[in-house]
Amino acid sequence: MMSSDEPASTPFHSAQASFSKFQRQYQQTLDRWTPHVLQRWLATLGLLALFMLRIVLSQGWYIVCYGLAIYLLNLLLAFLQPKFDPSLQDDLLADEIEEGGDQNAPVLPSQRDDEFRPFVRRLPEWQFWLSATRATLVSLFCTVSEVFDVPVYWPILVVYFCVLFALTMRRQIQHMIKYKYIPFDIGRKARYGGSK
Repeated sequence: MMSSDEPASTPFHSAQASFSKFQRQYQQTLDRWTPHVLQRWLATLGLLALFMLRIVLSQGWYIVCYGLAIYLLNLLLAFLQPKFDPSLQDDLLADEIEEGGDQNAPVLPSQRDDEFRPFVRRLPEWQFWLSATRATLVSLFCTVSEVFDVPVYWPILVVYFCVLFALTMRRQIQHMIKYKYIPFDIGRKARYGGSK
């Protein structure tokens, strides 16, 4: 006779337990890879090189390649942008003033040089790497099937991507210059509390 405390062993419960075990192992693997930034990016670049080699040698799947390139460009832009966009904050402030907001409200420092604000990315490096790696693996998987090999004149896609890349990066660089931020740590690191 079964007691009421024991869960029923159904195929659904065993599949759910197997999936839960797989999720834990996957997360443990990702946690082990976290501190190895250079090795992670080299592995992703290796996957991208393998993908590009597959595209060049097979002379097909240009739409998959174009889709991956657009997605990686989108990730790069999110990586370069600040989490709290100063242009949006300026727009919100202007809207509030136009609507007759409270003029006596306490005001934060108005000049950008009044206080130190660290650069916080909209897309952290870890998420950038993970999304780029997953997208590259999915794209490699898509090159196995003939369904995704849509005939297209590839030079048009290359020119369109180059123009899109140039325009979006130009706009991003202008935004960086206008609001005076650099998304990378350049120069000497500050050391606190140590001997000079």
